[in-house]
Amino acid sequence: MKFQTILTPDCTHCAVSGTSKKRILEQLCVTAAEKLSDISQQDLLESLMVRERMGSTGIGGGIAIPHGRLSETSQVICVVLTSAKAINFDAIDNRPVDIFIALFVPEDSCKEHLSTLQSIAQLFSDKQICKDVRNCQTDQELFELIQQQK
Repeated sequence: MKFQTILTPDCTHCAVSGTSKKRILEQLCVTAAEKLSDISQQDLLESLMVRERMGSTGIGGGIAIPHGRLSETSQVICVVLTSAKAINFDAIDNRPVDIFIALFVPEDSCKEHLSTLQSIAQLFSDKQICKDVRNCQTDQELFELIQQQK
């Protein structure tokens, strides 16, 4: 599944202030919790932390794709944040991260989950797209830029 089909304007935030990995993960969960009324922000954060304990989701090039599985929902949520300042995220290339794409998926949707992760990684492997994302000034501009990508 292409992640653009599940990303919504209210889950797209540009130049947020975040000073640590935990703080960014919390901000991702605050946004997702607004869409998933039956799941707490704490449960969302725990789903991301479970995955982070297996290894950082910082894929390099200033990008992280934190993701978690949820047993209490059938809904898929994607949240995109850029941070005003890059932060240490324990990425595989040891570079700080300023583009965060969080994915929350139902526990039984493994195939769709992997397909969506692949879609995200493929899009953000394009250095020009990453540059354009970093240059966005508003949430709407960021959302529209992502939606325009094939």
